Amino acid sequence: MAEVSKVVVNKTDKSDSKNAIKRFLVDSSVPVLFVIVCLLGVYFSKLPMLYIVNELMTRITRNAFLVLALIIPVIAGLGLNFGIVIGAMAGQFAIIAVKHWHIGGFAGFMACIALSTPMAILFGILTAKLLNRTKGQEMISSMIAGFFATGIYQFILLFLVGTLIPMKDEVLVLTRGIGITNTIDLSKGGNLTYSLDNLLKLPLFEVLAAASVAALIIILINFYMQRKNGREYSHFKLAWRILLCIGIFATSFYIISAKSPLRTVKLPIATTVAILALCLFNSLILKTKLGQDFRTIGQDLHIAKISGIDVDRTRQIAVVISTILAAWGQIIFLQNIGTLSTYGSHVQVATFAIAAILLGGASVTKATNGQAILGVILFHTLFIVSPKAGNNLFGEAQIGEFFRAFVAYGVIGVALGLHAWKKTVVIRKK
Repeated sequence: MAEVSKVVVNKTDKSDSKNAIKRFLVDSSVPVLFVIVCLLGVYFSKLPMLYIVNELMTRITRNAFLVLALIIPVIAGLGLNFGIVIGAMAGQFAIIAVKHWHIGGFAGFMACIALSTPMAILFGILTAKLLNRTKGQEMISSMIAGFFATGIYQFILLFLVGTLIPMKDEVLVLTRGIGITNTIDLSKGGNLTYSLDNLLKLPLFEVLAAASVAALIIILINFYMQRKNGREYSHFKLAWRILLCIGIFATSFYIISAKSPLRTVKLPIATTVAILALCLFNSLILKTKLGQDFRTIGQDLHIAKISGIDVDRTRQIAVVISTILAAWGQIIFLQNIGTLSTYGSHVQVATFAIAAILLGGASVTKATNGQAILGVILFHTLFIVSPKAGNNLFGEAQIGEFFRAFVAYGVIGVALGLHAWKKTVVIRKK
């Protein structure tokens, strides 16, 4: 009898493993496809690996914070928050004010953070009120809200600055004395360029080697504790996490020991810590009562209401958090760029962030930190290699530019189409 039960258990384990692998492949079909596309792009671009890694590291640390700002609204059922562009405007308002006061360095960066936060809270509350009145149409509503806010933003900076808002600054204000200039150099009049990035930099692959060892220890301890407490733990998930850590360590160790030129790539530690802190925040908040409310609302509004959850207030909190994080993310982005395009820097923020998180395997209803980071890596790898690959393959770099635009907008279109299709299927089953 015992032998029969063992056979049944073994068959069950095998079927569970097969199902887990099948689910993983289905859920990860988009990132797997674009991993292949990226590898082909790297091969055909024939760009030096040192250049690709340097560029990719710069872009990841520059953009990851903005992409991670999208996660909480997705979990709370608000979909892809195109309204983060409004948070980006709050960050830009703060940068203009700090530049006017000539506060530079890390103090200037923190002044931008402090000044943008109350503005982002106000903008988030107003955006949330709109989205609570347009339930079921949040994505298009947040997109239109972004366009409307852009008009107000331009009106303030073009017509109110120098008239109702007194500002006399030869660098910032247009020669007529009214309106802010089109481009602001953040390195002049209080240097904000690299104000966070340059605090501390360490060799990338030394950091990765140490981090992979630490991650492996944490994974094994977590597995042991789960088993000790009698909880289920996916062996497939454990296996690929261990293999990933070993792969990162082996690659980093080889680069360090072989004295590869890649050893010169530096990682901005302060910016990386800010990104990791946001990942930790996203993970921890979901374990709180508020986080559980986010999940419940995201799964079913009706059940959330009859469970006693204040749906409108909880959704408002999700939008406000996302708007604040977007403001901070835009400040991190611009201090790395070094230039503020006054009327254009915020325009594509939402589009590129949403395209990135979708490439990582997220959907309109589900998103994780890992998907956001993977999406940033894939999206910006394509941005780096596609023009050169297009030129090498077809003799025309513009083809790579067309492909980048196709990826950015096409992925969003496909995601929205799939979301609408799934909703139709659910309604038919009912």
